[in-house]
Amino acid sequence: MMVVVTGASGSGKSEYAEGVAVKLAGKGDLYYLATMRVYGEEGVRRVERHRKLRAGKGFHTAECPVKVDEAFAQVCMSESLEQTCDTSHGRVCTSEFLEQGCARLHGKIRMPVALLECMSNLVANEMFPETVGDEINANCVENIVRQIRHLKDQTGHLVIVTNQIFEDGIIYEPETMEYIRNLGQINQQLAEMADSVIEVVAGIPIFIKGEKL
Repeated sequence: MMVVVTGASGSGKSEYAEGVAVKLAGKGDLYYLATMRVYGEEGVRRVERHRKLRAGKGFHTAECPVKVDEAFAQVCMSESLEQTCDTSHGRVCTSEFLEQGCARLHGKIRMPVALLECMSNLVANEMFPETVGDEINANCVENIVRQIRHLKDQTGHLVIVTNQIFEDGIIYEPETMEYIRNLGQINQQLAEMADSVIEVVAGIPIFIKGEKL
């Protein structure tokens, strides 16, 4: 199942999405895919606030600022190797871990639940290079949609947090407008892929697509 949770800044979407992910995971593996690159004191405060929100909920945090599907698969592979590889008893771990991106436990596949937060950061990271002077990624939309399709295949349930940044009516610099358009296109494709789309307004979930969770 894929769930998209959207809303404005401070709407309560993060806390709501965490609750959905925890409910879907049950007693299974639960991952928080952090896409934010931390810059400055404000960034540190935001990260700390989200960590406090997640405390005690059972999340394993994976830093995935770009190429989120590959980063997640690597994390799952690493944890699976630690849990299940025992070459002294004739069991050998292969690239199947990376390809499937999930735990392999005694021949059985246990698909994890992942919460990706948030799409707006991932788009910015994929679109704008860290090195000053490098060109903007013109294939940002296609690349991210492909990553999400892979991530959906790697998980039992996937919850994605995105943002509503399209309603202020302000005309920004061309690069910023391109970013807004790209995020909008990605949100549309995510909504089409998703089983459920929810907008959170003042902490209240409004179901746009799918049945109430």
